Amino acid sequence: MSESNKEDKLELNKIRKAFKDRDWNEIKSSDSWAIFKIMSEFVDGFEKLAKIGPCVSVFGSARTKPDHPYYKIAEEVAAKLVRHGYGVITGGGPGIMEAGNKGAKSENGKSVGLNIVLPFEQFNNIYIDPDKLITFDYFFVRKVMFVKYAQGFVVMPGGFGTMDELFEALTLIQTHKIGRFPIVLVGKKFWSGLIDWIKDTLIEAENNVSPEDMDLFTVVDTPTEAVKVIDNFYSQFMLSPNF
Repeated sequence: MSESNKEDKLELNKIRKAFKDRDWNEIKSSDSWAIFKIMSEFVDGFEKLAKIGPCVSVFGSARTKPDHPYYKIAEEVAAKLVRHGYGVITGGGPGIMEAGNKGAKSENGKSVGLNIVLPFEQFNNIYIDPDKLITFDYFFVRKVMFVKYAQGFVVMPGGFGTMDELFEALTLIQTHKIGRFPIVLVGKKFWSGLIDWIKDTLIEAENNVSPEDMDLFTVVDTPTEAVKVIDNFYSQFMLSPNF
């Protein structure tokens, strides 16, 4: 059986399983083990990250190659963040995540990788501090760690996963579930279409978000601008990293 056929069969089985009737013993058995697994991932994350110090989460595509300009920018952003006193948290994989960990490592800063088990693309990169690599099965547990232990977010160009992480942070800030930490989108050309859609459709046409929600993020083009946004935010409160 080809790999494509195997994947199709696995997907079909997942869909069929969702419609399958289960008795109470089956539900209790499978769901109980899932609860324990989820709890163990939370405990592992909390233990390893609780004393990590000021960090910035860097999001972006796993598919970005090392010779791409966005990779170079992400690497420089991470290096500058470390020089300004922050550690760097990434998804722990290749692409932009690797660039972020590489930049942090180059300046001997804290380099954290929150890896996720996936059937493709994802594998942890070599620039993560060994004691700060955590591997998750559950995306939602991983996202809690991204947000809970970050004092800011730098969002590089990426795909669905990056959008998920961006809107998770925006939603939590908008609804006052977390503090109004700085969110920096890097790459004005890349983000322009999304920003126009938010303005034209979500705000003006549908009134689904408020005009002031546009102030929840800043769009920049350079590493220097990205780090400056974060520094300026904390300077308002006379706060600075204390590594």
